[in-house]
Order: sequence, then C-alpha cells, then structure tokens
Amino acid sequence: MTYRVCFVCTGNICRSPMAEHVFRARVEEAGLGGAVEVDSAGTGGWHEGDAADPRTVAVLEEHGYTSAHTARQFRASWFPDLDLVIALDEGHVRELRRLARTPDEAAKIRLLRSYDPAAGNALDVPDPYYGGPEGFEECLEMAEAASEGLLAAVRAAIGERRQGDESMERTT
Repeated sequence: MTYRVCFVCTGNICRSPMAEHVFRARVEEAGLGGAVEVDSAGTGGWHEGDAADPRTVAVLEEHGYTSAHTARQFRASWFPDLDLVIALDEGHVRELRRLARTPDEAAKIRLLRSYDPAAGNALDVPDPYYGGPEGFEECLEMAEAASEGLLAAVRAAIGERRQGDESMERTT
C-alpha cells in the first residue's frame, strides 16, 4: 500500500513544488520510491495548470533537483487518499482544516518545519514570491532541513502500517 504525502502552499508554484521535489529526492535516495508517492497543490486555483515559478525551477535545478511541475488546487475530496498533508505556513494549516471534513482528515495536516528540530517556534516557510532569489534559496534550505525528519516520520509510519498488515494476516 502506497504512503501518500501532499505539500500545500498558496498557489502551488513556489514553496510546495520546491518541498515536493526535495522530499521526492530524499524518498528516492532512501529506496522508498515504490512505497511513497509525493505531490503538491495550492489552497487557491489562481495558477492551476501553470508551471512552477521560474525562480523555483532555477533554484531546484541549480541544486540538482528535478523541476517538472503543473500547479493544481487542493481538493477536500483528496483527504481520504492522503496519509500526510504538509502545509508550508499557518495560513495553509487554517485553510486545510476548514476543508477537512472529519477529525481524522484534520489530523493528517502538519507544518513542514515541524519536522526540523532546528526550526524552534519559527515554523512558517516565508513566501518568496514577491522577493528576490534569496527568498527561494531560503525556501530550499528550509525544505531540505525538514526533509530528513519528515522522511524518518514516513519510514516509521510505513513500518507501523506493515506491522499492522502482518498482524491482520496472522489473524485471518
């Protein structure tokens, strides 16, 4: 059974695609590409169908990541098929919680930087859209810093799921 992670920002052209590509690389490096599916979306549909912001693409490619992307808007109907919904800032958390139809769906929502022990209380990834290239570099650094902790959490969840599946097989 595939473990599914979706990163969510505002327009799905800067922060969430960057986090998606960084985390997908970590998943592949860990040999979990067949077990974990990674994608992203935005809380709004303004950029639906667009490629990632050229500055996002440039930073990703400069650091050796893939960058192919088509923006889309997050839909409440996706919650049942997702294991984790990773918000890039508190505003996204609030919007996603409004979309969640059950407590179980709301429990899937986490902030990306909550997986970075060095983040402290600064858990928002600032929106680089209206700034210069340094904001995109900072966004990448934050995504990279949180990816190891997120990967550890996903590995643990996959392990728990496998143990549960094995227990179910023994009882049937």
